[in-house]
Amino acid sequence: MPYTKEEGGLINNFAEEPKMYEAEPPNPKQKRNYIILGVLAFGLISSLLAVAVSVS
Repeated sequence: MPYTKEEGGLINNFAEEPKMYEAEPPNPKQKRNYIILGVLAFGLISSLLAVAVSVS
């Protein structure tokens, strides 16, 4: 586990923080895939609810 060292050679017990980066917004292809997956998920949940209501 990496630790930071102070000027006098003392070890700092706090671990080094990882490098930060900014997330990139989704491109049009990813947006289309999110919409398709959302529609499929909605259809699956709707059909499961319809089956549950029809069985009971």
